[in-house]
Amino acid sequence: MQKARGSWLALFLAIAVLAAAVTLGAAGATSVRAESGAAPAPVPAAGSAALAVQKPDNSACLACHKKPGQSFTLPSGEVLSISIDPTSFDHSTHTNLACQTCHTNISGYPHPANSAQDTRGYTLQYKDTCKQCHPDQFNQITGSVHTDLLNQGNRNAPVCSDCHNPHTQATIQKDANGNPAPTEHAAIAKVCAKCHNDIYDQYLNSVHGSGIADNKNPDVPACTDCHGVHTIQGPDSPGFRINSPTQVCGKCHTDATKMAKYGISTDVLNTYVADFHGTTVTLFQKTDPEAATNKPVCYDCHGVHNIQNVDDPTKGLALKQNLLLACQRCHPNATANFPDSWLSHYVPSPTKYPLVFFVNLFYYILIPVTICGMVLFVGTDIYRRKFYPRRHKSVPAEAEPEKAPRDEEKKG
Repeated sequence: MQKARGSWLALFLAIAVLAAAVTLGAAGATSVRAESGAAPAPVPAAGSAALAVQKPDNSACLACHKKPGQSFTLPSGEVLSISIDPTSFDHSTHTNLACQTCHTNISGYPHPANSAQDTRGYTLQYKDTCKQCHPDQFNQITGSVHTDLLNQGNRNAPVCSDCHNPHTQATIQKDANGNPAPTEHAAIAKVCAKCHNDIYDQYLNSVHGSGIADNKNPDVPACTDCHGVHTIQGPDSPGFRINSPTQVCGKCHTDATKMAKYGISTDVLNTYVADFHGTTVTLFQKTDPEAATNKPVCYDCHGVHNIQNVDDPTKGLALKQNLLLACQRCHPNATANFPDSWLSHYVPSPTKYPLVFFVNLFYYILIPVTICGMVLFVGTDIYRRKFYPRRHKSVPAEAEPEKAPRDEEKKG
């Protein structure tokens, strides 16, 4: 009994000594920090970025792939680069992903054999990889013109990695609506230029493209502002043409704040809708939004990717000879005076197209006065026919006395 009691006493003393040592050690550490002036190390909050973001260890992969000039030859004879710049990858938006997130079939070395026959085949092997992290964007591109072309057998149609290099893609800045911010416009245009280089050259020389490339102007549209980001439709797709005045050009050209900076009227859409061309297009848009129509829309007159200032000497529509050429695309027999019938998106006023203004003013007064006069006339006529006879019934005339018979009648 005494032996057991002694064991318990020894255990208790050992625990007491250990606790005292820990207490003294902590006190000593605090004293040292106090003497050296160093503050205690802060503990990150549970929801802080320090704990939320844990960069994976990709050193094993980069140990080989960071070496420049690495490649292997595919059966087609094409050479595929397999070198990754660690600095570029470290500054990319995917820096917090492990390599195996995308390369799911690789877990060690040597790597399994790859069945790709050419570089395009290798790229297409990963066309569905982005879906696991970006399901919304992936679903959007499913119905785009690019995916349609790919499904039709066009292997050159772009997939995610053609626009977003997975090893170098920086974080894309967004605006309040979740769309690419204006600061991204120049980069977006260069991405599209990989496949649409001829159009990119036209765009750079246009009033829109020069504003992006030269002046970095955030107000001018990039490719995605007109064509969409992941939901890109072809220019010959149902509804694109007929909806372009309101859903493409109208988005910017009816923005009073944006247009005021450049002295551009926001009446362009209203004046277009008010004339014969716009009225017809609007009618089609409301009755059958996906109908095909040959009625002119904005880009038929102003151009598509090569839009110039209206006062440009070669293509500006402010010059009558240039406007005539635009009209003759649809009206081949148009003569020199044909453009005079168009008001050039101006609203008639006493100083601009005064004849049209005063004719309109005359009819604005004449038509209501005529209609009101006719309504008044018809109303009074109805009143006279329906109500007046009841209030003014005619008094029957008294019977006339019989006339005395004539002398001839008497004699007879």
